[in-house]
Amino acid sequence: MSSDESSEDDYQTFEAIVAEVGPEDRAFEAALRPRTLDELIGQERVREQLSLMLEAAVARGRTPDHVLLSGPPGLGKTTIAMIIAHQLSAPLRITSGPAIQHAGDLAAILSGINEGDVLFIDEIHRMSRPAEELLYMAMEDFRVDVIVGKGPGATAIPLEIPAFTVVGATTRAGLLPSPLRDRFGFTAQLDYYESPELHRIVERSAGLLGLDVTTEGGWEIASRSRGTPRIANRLLRRVRDFAEVRAGGVVDQSVAQDALALYEVDELGLDRLDRAVLNALCRSFGGGPVGVQTLAVAVAEERETVEELAEPFLVRLGFLARTPRGRVATAAAWRHLGLAAPAGIDQLPLDDQTD
Repeated sequence: MSSDESSEDDYQTFEAIVAEVGPEDRAFEAALRPRTLDELIGQERVREQLSLMLEAAVARGRTPDHVLLSGPPGLGKTTIAMIIAHQLSAPLRITSGPAIQHAGDLAAILSGINEGDVLFIDEIHRMSRPAEELLYMAMEDFRVDVIVGKGPGATAIPLEIPAFTVVGATTRAGLLPSPLRDRFGFTAQLDYYESPELHRIVERSAGLLGLDVTTEGGWEIASRSRGTPRIANRLLRRVRDFAEVRAGGVVDQSVAQDALALYEVDELGLDRLDRAVLNALCRSFGGGPVGVQTLAVAVAEERETVEELAEPFLVRLGFLARTPRGRVATAAAWRHLGLAAPAGIDQLPLDDQTD
C-alpha cells in the first residue's frame, strides 16, 4: 500500500469521526463538550490569551497563528481545537502523529486543505522525522515539495497550499524538535484543574444530562477526579448508572461514595492500578527502590501503562518518588495503606532520570 493510500485510511474529518460513533455516544459527547471559549471552564490564562489571538485574527481577516497545546491527557486539548475551529467558523480536520509515518501521508492531507481550515494533529510529537520536515515548510511558507520519481531522476514539484492553521496537541512537549516547536506562534501549557473547577464541570455536565446531583454529591465526584475533566465526566457517568439502578436517580454524597467505592476509586482518586503499584512497592519490595520494569511485572501491566497512567498521579500526590536506584514509596504512601513506614525513608535522594 502506498503512503498516499494509507493516509486516506488514517485521516478523517471531525464530521466523519462523529458519524462513526453511535447515537448515544454522539449525543453525550456533543452535550458535554463546550463549543466556545466562554463555555470552557478553567484554564483562565490560556482562555484569555487564545481569545485575544482569535479575535485579532478575525478582525484582520487573516488566519490565526499555529497553536501548540501541551499537557497531560484529559485536560481539554481536543476540545480547545474544536473551539478554535468553531470560533473561526472553519472546518476542523483531525489526524494524529502516529498516523503520519511518511512524508507522503502528510502531503496527501495537506493537498486537501482549503483556505482557513484548522488541521488538528493529536500527539504531534509522534510524527515521523520526514513528515516533520515537510510540515515545517507547510506551516511557514504554505507550500510543500512533492517528490516525483526516485534516485537521481527524482523531481521536486512545489505545491502551493492555502493559508490554514495547525493546532498541535502533545503530552510530551519535550520530545518536539525545536524547529517544529518554533513554528507555532502560540503555545499553551494546560494545567491540572482545581476541585472547585471540576465541581463546576460536574454540575454543568449533570445539568446537560438531566441528572439530579446535590452539591455534596458533585463535590465527592470532583474530589476524586485527579484534576482531570475527562475523568470527572467518566466518573459522573458511572455514578449516574449506579444512581439510576440503585438509588432512584438522585446523586447525593452517600450515593456518590457508594458508587465510587464499587468502581474502586478511593477518596483521593486512586484506582485499582494505583493501589496495586503502591501495594507492590510496600508489601512486596519493602518500599523499594525497585525498577519500573520489575514493578510493572509485579502488577501484571505493561511498563508504559505504569509510567503513563499510574506513576504521574502517584508522584503528584507525593506517594511515589524516583531515586538513582529505582522507584520508592514515600512515608505518605505507607500511611495511606495503613502501614508503618520504615525509618529514614524520606531522606532518600531523588533523581528523575532513573529508569
